[in-house]
Amino acid sequence: MSDNTENKNTVAQVEEEQYSLNDDRRVKVLSPGAMVTKRFLRNRIAVVGLIVLAFMFAFSFLGGILSPYGENQQFYRIDIQNKEYAGAVKNNELRYMAAPDQKFDSIIQAQVVLATQKHKDSFTYREIDYGVYEEGPDFYRVTLLESDTTIGIAYKDIVTPSVEGKTLQFEFVFNALKAYTNGEKSFSNEGTDFFIDDDGGVSTPEGEELAFISRYVIQTIVPGTFLSRTFQEELVAELEAGADKFVFTDTDGIEHEYTIDYKADVKNWVIRQATETRVYDTYAAPSREHWLGTDRNGMDMLTRLMYGGRVSLIIGFIVEAISTILGIIMGGLAGYFGKWVDNLIMRIVDIFYCIPSMPLLIILGAAMDAMNVDPKLRMVYLMLILGFLGWPGMARLIRGQILSLREQEFMTATEAGGIRVSRRIFKHLVPNVIPQIIVSVTMGIGGTIITEASLSFLGLGVKYPFASWGNIINDVNNTFVLQNYWFIWVPAGTLLLLTVLAWNLVGDGLRDAFDPKMKR
Repeated sequence: MSDNTENKNTVAQVEEEQYSLNDDRRVKVLSPGAMVTKRFLRNRIAVVGLIVLAFMFAFSFLGGILSPYGENQQFYRIDIQNKEYAGAVKNNELRYMAAPDQKFDSIIQAQVVLATQKHKDSFTYREIDYGVYEEGPDFYRVTLLESDTTIGIAYKDIVTPSVEGKTLQFEFVFNALKAYTNGEKSFSNEGTDFFIDDDGGVSTPEGEELAFISRYVIQTIVPGTFLSRTFQEELVAELEAGADKFVFTDTDGIEHEYTIDYKADVKNWVIRQATETRVYDTYAAPSREHWLGTDRNGMDMLTRLMYGGRVSLIIGFIVEAISTILGIIMGGLAGYFGKWVDNLIMRIVDIFYCIPSMPLLIILGAAMDAMNVDPKLRMVYLMLILGFLGWPGMARLIRGQILSLREQEFMTATEAGGIRVSRRIFKHLVPNVIPQIIVSVTMGIGGTIITEASLSFLGLGVKYPFASWGNIINDVNNTFVLQNYWFIWVPAGTLLLLTVLAWNLVGDGLRDAFDPKMKR
């Protein structure tokens, strides 16, 4: 019986020692930091928010390091594209060529057209008489009547060189057209005989082709490209047959595909060549190489999301840091000194509250666009502007808390101890409102990220080549992208939503942990 009594007394003594208020272990358990942490961890929703934030930080800051691609690395693919290659038109109007050292301007050419339409063989312009002689069907020679000097020719059939870089002289063109339009098979130029075949080819006695004559005008729009006679003749045959496609084998035996598009309004043809072109791998679907595909600039979407999260989180932190520092200084001064200092600072706060923040940010963003501000410097300006516009809310919070704290006994003790004013404010008053500051900053970061994303979505925030979740979602300005390329905007929108929601959950959890009575 006595042994049982002794055991009970021993257990009671141990329990009394274990729960003694003077025990150091008891003090550690009841420390404010530990109690706040314990309350916070009991809030499962807040813990989920904290886990999401931890994932976002790891994804943004570690992911960019581990990614095999760079933030601005662009990827390419070989694509078959129909590019404009040449233009063709059937010539039904007179064209003109001036003789060497002769004036044959557009006004004289217009007079020639009038004379041919009225079937006249002469006309007068500025008291000078000109002769118009029909050398063949749709082929005219224009002269000065007084001296019978040829000043130019007007024609519809085109003489085109068969040799790249070859320039045809006026006399050669004149004699060739005269013979061709009159159905002759040969002509002489500067003592040399030339021959014209049935297809309009002009060649030397040795069989070397120099030019060919056709009613079609075919010109390439690709610099450094020469269209051979064979190509032009085969193309003309397809044009007259009304074909919409054309295949030509060049001298190297390589086949080239062309599409023919007739423009009825201008009565000409546009010939496009199918060529292999190295282009950005734009809007590529998710694959093994690119898990979330590529964006409109051919950049890996997953990597851009990592770097975009880094930018969005950094901007959120720096903006809130600027706002908090300004708010603590201004709110601390207003709350401690009161009177005219408080009145002045609060009126400044009222002025800032009256500023329409979003229109102002849009105007400043447009101004930076107009001045072509460097993208990196633009981000700095954006953080400074957002931070400077966001301090009034923090200042009011700090002021309200300090007004209630400055009359308490510990502040009377600091005054009696002769502690200087700055130390009283920032060493004794401000630390007592840190819980409220932490909660406000935590919830403010989410709002700042949303603001930055909104500006970037509008094209007024973070600019290319830097990525942010906002300017990634900017691609949905295009309805086609919105409907067909979900991997461009859904991941960025999801990450943005989860991050802001997580900051708000953590903020709510901290508020409840610091002040558990608010739940009652």
